[in-house]
Amino acid sequence: MEQSELVRKVEELGERLAVLEKKKSNLTMVLLSGDFDRVMAAFIMANGALAMNKEVTMFVTFWGLDAIKKSTISTSGKTFLEKMVLWMRPKGPGELPTSKMNFAGIGPKLFRYMMGKKNIESLPSLIAMSLELGLRIIACQMSMDVMGIKKEDLIDDVEIGGVAAFLGASYESNTTLFI
Repeated sequence: MEQSELVRKVEELGERLAVLEKKKSNLTMVLLSGDFDRVMAAFIMANGALAMNKEVTMFVTFWGLDAIKKSTISTSGKTFLEKMVLWMRPKGPGELPTSKMNFAGIGPKLFRYMMGKKNIESLPSLIAMSLELGLRIIACQMSMDVMGIKKEDLIDDVEIGGVAAFLGASYESNTTLFI
């Protein structure tokens, strides 16, 4: 191998290393499910990463928005179809169905009861804890528009943004999870 080729390869490796070092060891997540068990998993993982001093960004879209809605939502100024969607969907993390064993709404109550007996944090508590630890939640503007959800319908400290906001955070992280 010639010296000039060796120098070129070392420079190339240096450039590749600089790109890798620029990436942070952060976590980005896409929460598109509104199922209790999946939302629980998302916030448990977010809290774990935050406890390890990682920056965590969660992009919440479609049914995942149910998890960050307030329990009471005003229908003022909403169209008939938007009111119907809001009426048919859970209002906040306390009303989410489970992905399996929902049993007409009994499943989530059973899981919450069993989790309480095992001293497992509730979903609303996990959400509050993650925000206290610095979780950045971005609610998908497009999904909000389709479903008639307004910023005031969401819990405090939630940003509104599009896919570009999520991708900006994702490009700086080294792990992205879809839930």
